[in-house]
Amino acid sequence: MNKPLRHDQLRSLIPLNALSSCGVKELRDQLTPRPLLAGELLFGDDTEAGSSYFLLAGALSMQGPDGEERRMVAGSPESCHAVSVGTRLSKVWALEDSSVLVLDSAQLNRLLSWHQANADLLLELATVGELTDWLEELLEKPLFAKVPPENVRDMLNKIESIELPAGHVLLREGEIGDCCYFLKSGRAEVMIGFGNEGQVVAELDVGACFGEEALLTERPRNATVTLLEDACVLRLAREDFIALLKAPVVAELNLAEASGLIAKGAQWLDVRLLDEYQHGHAPQALNMPLHLLRLKVRLLKQDRVYLCYCDSGKRGASAVFLLTQLGFTAYSLRDGLDALSMDGYTALLCEQGSGYLARSGGRTERSG
Repeated sequence: MNKPLRHDQLRSLIPLNALSSCGVKELRDQLTPRPLLAGELLFGDDTEAGSSYFLLAGALSMQGPDGEERRMVAGSPESCHAVSVGTRLSKVWALEDSSVLVLDSAQLNRLLSWHQANADLLLELATVGELTDWLEELLEKPLFAKVPPENVRDMLNKIESIELPAGHVLLREGEIGDCCYFLKSGRAEVMIGFGNEGQVVAELDVGACFGEEALLTERPRNATVTLLEDACVLRLAREDFIALLKAPVVAELNLAEASGLIAKGAQWLDVRLLDEYQHGHAPQALNMPLHLLRLKVRLLKQDRVYLCYCDSGKRGASAVFLLTQLGFTAYSLRDGLDALSMDGYTALLCEQGSGYLARSGGRTERSG
């Protein structure tokens, strides 16, 4: 079986080589080369537009609308660029056994637009003497992969910069969250538990975002964050965080769209409480209550698509935001179960009982 291409293997492919590592990661499901046998058609007159094709090995014959043919050989300067359905090409086929990479053109263009727009933003800040190391680190994180650059600009106008000494406690476990923070300089540690039972679970560096989970789940802080050295932190109020970050990051779909992804191998995640789940849940859905999701996320597979649902859609949206931040591809059922028709509701929540469990390696098994 062909393996997905690594980031360093895309250096010669234009404009893929301009994407950040985070952008490449978002395309990971499409980065497995596709074999093309000698004589096999890559696309023709009746092929719908929407894909970009990169020749990785072999040779192609390309025919224009006027019937003129030309040859493309892997490794040539021309093969570094994508070919696609359009006015310049009407038919392309393999002259010998070949290998091609097929990408969604709209997604590729969106990622390029965000990357270039963010590059412009960083240049603007650097021009006026603003240190941008922290922002470069921040924009590389999955959390910002789907945030429009204009939202980032708005966020920079709303954050409050605070200089704090080493030892300052920024967040306390159990407190209600009203903001999140970005670390512009310095380091911090994350601890769970209290007193002698406290345990350090992570260390935060420049560019880290923290405190956002309490804003998403509307639950108390689940950890204590303390500065390890003098630092500059940037504070973003809850309402600004929700408006600027959460809304554009959470991808939603309706039941028909979700069913289409399930047919292609996606996995339902029921983020309600266990009692709600046992009363009725989607076929083979995993129960991962929102407040336990971060603990259970290690059982999920990075290369699988997850579809989250709850009653109103709020918990599902929060789950998608968290999964996106951790590098997963996830969608929320728009407006939740409450928005479904009676037939749709009954058809989806057709299983009862304790249901399914996720095992190491992403396996899904029937419990009991």
